[in-house]
Amino acid sequence: MSLLNEIDWKISTTPVPYLDAVSFMEQRVSQIHKGTSPELIWLLEHPPIYTLGTSADPKDVLRTDVPTFETGRGGQVTFHGPGQRVIYVLLDLSRRGRDLRAYIATLEDWIISVLKILNIKAERRSGRVGLWVTNPDASEDKIAAIGVRIRRWVTYHGMALNVFPDLSYFEGIVPCGLKNFGVTSLEKLGSETSMTIIDSLLQKQAKIFFGKK
Repeated sequence: MSLLNEIDWKISTTPVPYLDAVSFMEQRVSQIHKGTSPELIWLLEHPPIYTLGTSADPKDVLRTDVPTFETGRGGQVTFHGPGQRVIYVLLDLSRRGRDLRAYIATLEDWIISVLKILNIKAERRSGRVGLWVTNPDASEDKIAAIGVRIRRWVTYHGMALNVFPDLSYFEGIVPCGLKNFGVTSLEKLGSETSMTIIDSLLQKQAKIFFGKK
């Protein structure tokens, strides 16, 4: 049986409070480790919130009117909110190869492949976490953030793809500690898409990246 067939998919149609999502993931991670629940890919949105990863500098949060939370994922400061597809991936790397770097590369390749179908060229950049697009003026903006955590070789947290969020929220932080780069979205890039389309593409492309033994 393909490993993909053993992955649950959960798609939330209304914004999920961040703390509720973290609590759910921690419980599910424990269940996956014990073998009492299958792996999970969860697609959702959050109400507006700034989250601080383990490498974050609190000074990178410039606005005080948006809730903030210090989370255990890797990375620095980022924003979550409506119009952003948050992708939480809970996989057992004991079954898939205990290589965290390879796992992160697979997450990135997965999102790159989805954006390619939408005619968006997203790329990695050395020394900069996440996925980036190059604008006509040669400037570069972040299109997707990444921050993962692993417990007993079970992954959680994941990636956040900017579909049509209010980008002004990113002006209230130094995204991922990088002052000289912007943040963009599929909407800003002129891609006429929807969460339904994004979710369908994520599920389709997952067969390539997570369905192999």
